[in-house]
Amino acid sequence: MSDGRIVGIIDLRHTLNDFLKDLGNCGYSVRPSERKKGYASEMLSQLLQAAKEAGMEELHISVEKENTASVKVIRKNGGVYERSFSCEGEEADIYKIAL
Repeated sequence: MSDGRIVGIIDLRHTLNDFLKDLGNCGYSVRPSERKKGYASEMLSQLLQAAKEAGMEELHISVEKENTASVKVIRKNGGVYERSFSCEGEEADIYKIAL
């Protein structure tokens, strides 16, 4: 975008403590008006490169089961289902991406 608005955000957690083990190494969000344009896939792809350059060997990402768009983004970037968990009544899955 050229209007200076933020399209999305993504973060990287280099290590996971007991609290973060079910949240994963990263989280991302794309502005609703900019979804379905490939931004999330590109953001995650670039984050994976940064994680690899930082010496990480794998990334774990959690996603709510009903968030099919995010599941597609994760799988497109090499995500493989690892396990499911429940948090505050919501069912979610953890995917692993080997770097």
